[in-house]
Amino acid sequence: MPERLFVCTPSKLGAYADCPRRYRYTYVDRPTPPRGPAWAHNSLGASVHTALRNWYGLAADRRRPEALPMLLKGTWVRDGYRDDEQERAAYRRALDWLEAYVDSLDPADEPVGVERVVAAKTSVLAFNGRADRIDSRPGPDGPQLVIVDYKTGRTGLDADDARGSQALALYAYAAERVFRRPCRRVELHHLPTATVAAYDHTPESINRQVGRAEDAARDIVAAEKAVAAGSDPDEAFPTTPGTLCGWCDFRASCPAGVQTPAKEPWAAVERTLLPPPPLDGQEQREDR
Repeated sequence: MPERLFVCTPSKLGAYADCPRRYRYTYVDRPTPPRGPAWAHNSLGASVHTALRNWYGLAADRRRPEALPMLLKGTWVRDGYRDDEQERAAYRRALDWLEAYVDSLDPADEPVGVERVVAAKTSVLAFNGRADRIDSRPGPDGPQLVIVDYKTGRTGLDADDARGSQALALYAYAAERVFRRPCRRVELHHLPTATVAAYDHTPESINRQVGRAEDAARDIVAAEKAVAAGSDPDEAFPTTPGTLCGWCDFRASCPAGVQTPAKEPWAAVERTLLPPPPLDGQEQREDR
């Protein structure tokens, strides 16, 4: 009998790439081990993403900055913050990001998709994922699709981040097949710094990312089969201890992860709310 396709999303593949043990706790073990508390940075990111989705849900003549406070309030997720003061500061900063970002947009532009699910199959994968935004822009050979992914973390991003993102490459691969139009360009829109990190894929570079995803799927299936046959789950899904352990939802359940000091649920937001460090002259020139 042929092998069943491995059904996956970017987050599922990302969990395994970060730590096979975290993948096991999330997708294999039943019942699922208890998760830690909600993370404020996830709440902040979700709030901004949903506000932008609803921005595009408005009629073009209503896409004005004055609409943003109501959109953000209506989507605001309160979980994980240290206290009301920090939450209010995060809301104000998020609103600043959104106002600056929509100022760079043409309200009349209609994306091909906003939080659009795209899916594709290979001989190994049945992939599906929800792209933040899919644009249509002029290309050398006619209209082409562009994958846009919003980011709200404090750290700036560059072209290497866009090039190396497996998720973006898989979105491009799937979008091209769903819409039957070329999709090569992927962009990371970093709202805190109002910067765009972009990369123009080739068919070969996208296929390499698809191949890596297929390799990961084969490894996952082999580990799941080993556990089903009686192998030690900890050996089949080993840990990759490191700084990410402090942020892991399953840290308390992992013998290796518990050795790493836990991060406070609001720690990443606290850093996000700090003003960015001043740029020296060389950095300013590079930024341009």
